[in-house]
Amino acid sequence: MSDSSIGIIWNPSKVDGEALRAAVDEVFGPDADVRWWETQIEDPGRGMAADAVDAGCEVVIAVGGDGTVRAVTESLAGTEVPLGIVPQGTGNLLARNLGVPLDGMTSALERVRDATPQHIDLGWVDFNGQTRAFTVMVGFGLDAQMLVETDEDLKDRAGWLAYVEAMGRALNGTEMIDITLSIDGGVADEVRGHTMLIGNCGMLQGGIRLLPDAQLDDGLLDILLVSAEGALQWMETVRSVVWDNGIRRMLTRGDETVSTDSTQHLTAERISVELSRPQVFEIDGEDLGEVSAFTVRVQPGALTVR
Repeated sequence: MSDSSIGIIWNPSKVDGEALRAAVDEVFGPDADVRWWETQIEDPGRGMAADAVDAGCEVVIAVGGDGTVRAVTESLAGTEVPLGIVPQGTGNLLARNLGVPLDGMTSALERVRDATPQHIDLGWVDFNGQTRAFTVMVGFGLDAQMLVETDEDLKDRAGWLAYVEAMGRALNGTEMIDITLSIDGGVADEVRGHTMLIGNCGMLQGGIRLLPDAQLDDGLLDILLVSAEGALQWMETVRSVVWDNGIRRMLTRGDETVSTDSTQHLTAERISVELSRPQVFEIDGEDLGEVSAFTVRVQPGALTVR
């Protein structure tokens, strides 16, 4: 980067301001044109990012967790102003999928300074009268349970195995419901399941890939529908997620996603969903309450990242 204006949108609950300023000075130099915005409880970054664009910032850096990053992306979408990420949360899902360093502010800022900009897709979801962007995935069911149930220490030490253990404990928290599903404006299908995840990219903490074919720049959203009931189908689901589409695929460098009767993988540009009973809904790992219907669409190449 040259003498461009840098916008920093930082979450004071996630990072020490003095340490952040020292890291920014170290990476960009004390004379860099840096403009600062703090997030607020009532605005996690959306308004600040819009202000940064209006101020002419040539890159906007989100310093915080997934909620901060997601809010900033909503205002940067379609602007060509690049997003930089300094991950400071527990999930850091988009940062993980982009390969952003997680070991410190300085290394993440150096990536922003030195990386070649790339365009990625952005997902949008309409629910309960709201429209929100997402960078990783939305949905309900097992993933939300896994994020809650997975032991953080075990996850750090054991990766995939932590999610296998969490799956076992999450089974009691899932229930089958009727789902009306329409893909790309087609005829609605009636299906049953307890988990539906719709993603722009597929890697969670611990290296697990729930959506193994998901790519940030393919103009598509990937769907995982799980309808496992009983011990045998759950064993099949665990094998499909952890082994067939996870460890084995990494070892063999295979490119074929394995679907089963109880674990289906689909792709689409637009998905409409109606549920027979309200379910707890999550966006990029954040619980946003219960929904009974939602529509998801992809905006190809909407976001520039560094």
